[in-house]
Amino acid sequence: MNTEKLSIRLETVAKYVPLDSRLADIGSDHAYLPSYLAKKGRISFGIAGEVALGPFQSAEKNVMAEGLSEVIKVRMGNGLEVIQPGEVDCISIAGMGGSLIASILENGKEKLTSVKRLVLQPNINAIAIRQWLVENDWELIAEEILEEDNKIYEILAAEKGDPLKPYRDVPFETGILVGPFLLQRKEKTFKKKWVLETKNWKRIYTQLESAAPSVETEEKKQEVAKKINLVEGVLDNEESEWS
Repeated sequence: MNTEKLSIRLETVAKYVPLDSRLADIGSDHAYLPSYLAKKGRISFGIAGEVALGPFQSAEKNVMAEGLSEVIKVRMGNGLEVIQPGEVDCISIAGMGGSLIASILENGKEKLTSVKRLVLQPNINAIAIRQWLVENDWELIAEEILEEDNKIYEILAAEKGDPLKPYRDVPFETGILVGPFLLQRKEKTFKKKWVLETKNWKRIYTQLESAAPSVETEEKKQEVAKKINLVEGVLDNEESEWS
């Protein structure tokens, strides 16, 4: 992967960045995404944000080597600290856990007033992002699921709007767990992900049953059982579509 050729995962993220965006890519690593978009003429301005020195230096080196220093600013800081209010209209955050992405958005909410589009790619726990979007009046407008190098990824795009709109045609609890658009399309990768997740939850449930009884253990068992039932309901109902 380089500034000319992205991974399938980052290519999919790039697809949801609107043309002529002023983009902040948080956790930019080598600055591949903003550099790729700048070279394609897809963004008018970019910020590559990094919290760690090594990736920051790598991003800075790549941006300079590509002759993109006038278009892309490489900044070191935690989350949305690297942008000023009104500076960008699109934010991408890819390759982190969903809970971390949600906390970055929550901690930098004052920086989102001018932002029109969020493009988010959690490695795990996408439900944390969907919950944050609903609670903060961001409308999920698109979702994709893909597999690359034996890992399954979800990409979520959101804009300010009606946060409950995507959930009107699906059961809310199921939709927010597995993704309302993904639930409606039911692709093979979607099935593979949730079959694997359900197996993992059943393993966790078995471990909890063997643990010393406590209120916390019982609550966790109920939470895991609920997720298993929700997902198995989806898989069972669509069994004919998987074959």
